[in-house]
Amino acid sequence: MLNVNKVCVAYGRANVLHDVSLHVKKGETVFIVGRNGAGKTTMLKTISGLLKPYKGEMSFKGKNIVGENPENMARMGLRYVAQDKRVFGSLTVHDNIELAAFSTKTDIASAIKKVTDMYPGFAKFMHNRSGGLSGGQREVLLIGRALIGDPELLLIDEPTEGLAAVVINDIFRILKEQVKNNHLSAIIVEQNLSIVSKLADRIYVMREGKIIKEIINTNMDLDVRELEQYL
Repeated sequence: MLNVNKVCVAYGRANVLHDVSLHVKKGETVFIVGRNGAGKTTMLKTISGLLKPYKGEMSFKGKNIVGENPENMARMGLRYVAQDKRVFGSLTVHDNIELAAFSTKTDIASAIKKVTDMYPGFAKFMHNRSGGLSGGQREVLLIGRALIGDPELLLIDEPTEGLAAVVINDIFRILKEQVKNNHLSAIIVEQNLSIVSKLADRIYVMREGKIIKEIINTNMDLDVRELEQYL
């Protein structure tokens, strides 16, 4: 579904990604792990079209996507959920969902049903300002908005950052259900290695802008210590 081949990205004169190659198959959940500054977020932004590589190849569903803008990538079925948990805070939850529905030409009733089926608790928050939601609720809203329009590949950056353990479990339960039920593929940047070891089909370890290890998680029971040795 997604193929990235020897991609290089720079901020000004500073090289950030160095010959990065990865791939994602249909229905696969891939995690990218690494220390802060390893290049994980830059990788997601590059795939989503927010950054343009100066070298390398990228294709999505067989189509070259180097130089495509984020709007076109979204229309093609690739959605990016950023790390900042930034929703339209002055708007209600309903309005946030309606904007996502409008941009994907989805019926608003269908969009609301998709989000409330995913997270029933939102039914009672529909007319609350989204800026008043907790960090975990904002993350779930962002994921819900990204799912409107039935994308094929989600890119999610640090979904559990700064969240309590019980909320983290909820978010990954939701992600696991959505990937399974909607035949989605996903690339997730995540620091919680115990979650990664249980949910990843495949893991890429990044260090200093390079992928230094690819791990196939065949039985979904990878020993966290195996990951830690590369970080």
